[in-house]
Amino acid sequence: MTAATNEERSAPPASREDTQRRLAAVGYIADPDLAMAIVLMRTLERPLLLEGEAGVGKTEVAKALAAVLGCPLIRLQCYEGLDANAAVYEWNYQRQLLAIKIWENEKVSAAEKERHIFQEDFLLRRPLLRAIGMDEPPVLLIDEIDRADEEFEAYLLEVLSDFQITVPELGTIVAKSIPYVVLTSNGTRELSDALRRRCLYHYVEHPTEDKELRIVAARLPGIEQALAGQIVRFVQAVRRQDLRKKPGVAETLDWARALVGLGVERLDDDPAAVHASLLCLLKTREDRQALPVEVVERLVGKAV
Repeated sequence: MTAATNEERSAPPASREDTQRRLAAVGYIADPDLAMAIVLMRTLERPLLLEGEAGVGKTEVAKALAAVLGCPLIRLQCYEGLDANAAVYEWNYQRQLLAIKIWENEKVSAAEKERHIFQEDFLLRRPLLRAIGMDEPPVLLIDEIDRADEEFEAYLLEVLSDFQITVPELGTIVAKSIPYVVLTSNGTRELSDALRRRCLYHYVEHPTEDKELRIVAARLPGIEQALAGQIVRFVQAVRRQDLRKKPGVAETLDWARALVGLGVERLDDDPAAVHASLLCLLKTREDRQALPVEVVERLVGKAV
């Protein structure tokens, strides 16, 4: 994987077809609609909101885009209770206390000491502040925004609208460059209309059989085509079952690697090994019970 040159980074956004080709070169198989969303995100300098079930490859979009552009990937993992200290900045209190201790015997005013400890040298830059402080635009991944509180979502909207952050002790810090912002959501809660209006939108579906086969071939270039086809057909059939958590692309790749490592050449060669290896695909007790041996054998029979 080669990094993009300065000319490539500063060049106008590629066409939809070229974007698909460049993503494929770094191992991400994108459909035309997603490629167009990425082109428009770069053209309009707007955040891109990717929604879809867990495991469909939303986070991988940001990773692949950073690889294509040859720029850093800055990730903010969202969770309940996320606040500005973790997402934006906080002061390095240990260094500030040490500086105060050192200055105890200095004949300077309290105001001067305060100005000294509230300089940028004492500032811990968290993902949002780091992203807007880079000379060249990074890819900023705001992962699982639906897990964050509505209060943080409202604050994030303000940051994404102006690409500037106010630090009371320092003033307003304006972005040196506009990052490529990718937000992901698993749909665990409804996002605000205001955030949706600010973003471009793309829903990421589970891949079709053909697309998933191309993904497996791209990520596991040494796998036999016949086995890859059987694996993908089996996983596609599993997703049609009544499961609590349908396996995503990551699970397909894990299972494929496991079967190759076990020396399986056809899914019907060793039904017991295939059934035992389903721990790579099925991640809840209920789902394991929903696919007993006889159901697995029936799905294998249709896949081979």
